[in-house]
Amino acid sequence: MTEAAADRQRRWKDRMPPGGAWKPKAGMSREARAAEQDRAAGGRLTRAVDLGEGRYARASIALRLYRSTRRIRAYLRWSQEGETQERYVGEVDAATRAANLAQAWEMAHAAGYVTTETVPPDSWASSPASRAVMSANKGRDTKPERLLRSALHRHGLRYRVGVRPLPDLRRTADVVFTRARVAVFVDGCYWHGCPEHHRPAKKGAAFWHDKIAGNQARDAETNEALRDAGWLVIRVWEHEDPEQAAQAVLEAVKSRQDTSA
Repeated sequence: MTEAAADRQRRWKDRMPPGGAWKPKAGMSREARAAEQDRAAGGRLTRAVDLGEGRYARASIALRLYRSTRRIRAYLRWSQEGETQERYVGEVDAATRAANLAQAWEMAHAAGYVTTETVPPDSWASSPASRAVMSANKGRDTKPERLLRSALHRHGLRYRVGVRPLPDLRRTADVVFTRARVAVFVDGCYWHGCPEHHRPAKKGAAFWHDKIAGNQARDAETNEALRDAGWLVIRVWEHEDPEQAAQAVLEAVKSRQDTSA
């Protein structure tokens, strides 16, 4: 034990460790908690529990204060087959939560409880980092979608989320106004080839060029199919101001409602 750690334990002999040494900040979002774990572990890919056969689970560290001993213990937690698993890592003794999380991740790696995720041989990703980006890409409920929906709701609009405008067409719109027959898609700048912000990948350039081009062709096909069926299609880039986008959607919905009245 280091001299500094011994000093801390002597200070904690007569009083509890400070809450800042183990408690998470109040009101932290799920994304903020994940970012906190990433920083402490040295990256998202270093939080991997090897499940075998090329499968990994993303782990996190939980810190708990045991009042009877005035000690902070660290536990590794992950999900496997729908059930939460937990493993004791050891005691930590730093004065801040960030330092204790980092200390616990070092202990977990040293004990072999976690590893650094590697790219499977059949993965399309050119590196573990790019695979992490692909895995993190959400199909729905992205931040731009939530911001747009909130703005629409403030304007008094009611809508359906993540449904097919045409049941027989396998295309899901992010926001759908059934009566007005307006379908809104919130497109990511990278995945849909935004002319302002898309930057072609340097690694695997040919593959990613074809991938983005395929997405754009699918978007055009979707637009045409919905328009032929009498729908108005509105596409919003993720970088657009949600309030301005909501205003455009509001005007379109009202216009079509007035026309059909």
